[in-house]
Amino acid sequence: QVQLVESGGGSVQAGGSLRLSCAASGYTYMSYCMGWFRQAPGKEREGVAAIDSDGSTSYADSVKGRFTISKDKAKNTLYLQMNSLKHEDIGTYYCAADLSRLRVGYRDVPDFPSWGQGTQVTVSS
Repeated sequence: QVQLVESGGGSVQAGGSLRLSCAASGYTYMSYCMGWFRQAPGKEREGVAAIDSDGSTSYADSVKGRFTISKDKAKNTLYLQMNSLKHEDIGTYYCAADLSRLRVGYRDVPDFPSWGQGTQVTVSS
């Protein structure tokens, strides 16, 4: 059975860093498109970052220069390094995958068919 399991969320002060991880099992997701989206209370899901099958990346303007998405094929794990965190980065972060496409952008991520259970990120000012 296909599974995506996120970890690494937590509570940090503004300006701090967190690294989210997403362990994939049941399928070799790393060869396909993956990404992260987030959802803050009372808000819609927002694509944050995406990585193509060939490793090309894209980011929402709000996180560009602060967040980095990467994948480790050997470990079948997706990462999101988040630096210079801001209060507006608060939310539940989800890892997602789409096995049907080879090229995607960060805006596509909330519509990916496979997600994890999410990990909570809180930023205090």
